[in-house]
Amino acid sequence: MTSDAPLDLPGYAHLYSGKVRDLYAPMGQDGAPRQDQLLLVASDRMSAYDFVLDTPIPDKGAVLTQMSLWWFEQVADLVPHHVVSTDVPTAVAGRAVLVERLDMLPVECVARAYLTGGGLNEYRSTGAVSGVDLPEGLVDGSRLPAPIFTPSTKAPAGEHDEPIPFAGVVDEVGQALADRARDLTVAILQRGNEIATERGIILADTKVEFGLRGLQLSEGEDPGAAIRARGADAEIVLADELLTPDSSRFWPADQWEPGRQQASYDKQFVRDWLTSPASGWDKSSGEAPPALPEDVVAQTRAKYVEAYERLTGRTFGSDVSDPIRLDV
Repeated sequence: MTSDAPLDLPGYAHLYSGKVRDLYAPMGQDGAPRQDQLLLVASDRMSAYDFVLDTPIPDKGAVLTQMSLWWFEQVADLVPHHVVSTDVPTAVAGRAVLVERLDMLPVECVARAYLTGGGLNEYRSTGAVSGVDLPEGLVDGSRLPAPIFTPSTKAPAGEHDEPIPFAGVVDEVGQALADRARDLTVAILQRGNEIATERGIILADTKVEFGLRGLQLSEGEDPGAAIRARGADAEIVLADELLTPDSSRFWPADQWEPGRQQASYDKQFVRDWLTSPASGWDKSSGEAPPALPEDVVAQTRAKYVEAYERLTGRTFGSDVSDPIRLDV
């Protein structure tokens, strides 16, 4: 399974469906898809271990969209975002935003304040994460001396992202833009933790997406070459989602205990069930995971909603009758 069938949205042309998001282009007056804007629709699909699961998580798309909108406001003084309007078709109300098209940076921008997951595995093998040397004796869940930038490749669909040192980012986008992406990623993580810790949540790590506004590609010009040549002169803009349970690890602060896997508000709950004896699934088999049982679906939804409500202070309504709207 790769995605749901595209929705029929009058006035929009379906362009692409990823693991959990669908892209549409608004139609212009000339009857052709516009080249300057996209409708970004968050589905209820859940991905894990490079598979899109057969079982959706109700309201997940709305939670991620509304949380991203809230976070965009919290970091607006750090970096602009890509949202043009929250006025979207009724069929996707609350889980879609109209955004500007950007030339995306060809690397994954990741920052970590705590050590876990793939970063922990790399540290155990090398003593470093993405080329950043770390102190000895760190364990699962250890707080790092300071947040670090740990970028990775942006692999094609079906392939794994691989950690790269900062020099690899410089090779891809040039020194000035690499410095800016690193500094912004770390600053966003720090701002996120300042806010989240006041609400009893630890933001362990996050992945953010950046695009460029004003790169002005010539017809047929290679985007990568253009970014390396002129990227430093373009404006860097936040894109996709921001500080959500899909792009970040959220831990309840009162349960944090280094040396073990942490309780979480993110999709780690689903990963844990999939790799447990209860699922009967062998991660190394190459076969698709089984459907999620109803209790796992319900608990996963509850975790996403709880994270949203604790962070934003808003009550999430399943009908999304009062979505967050940005003044853009």
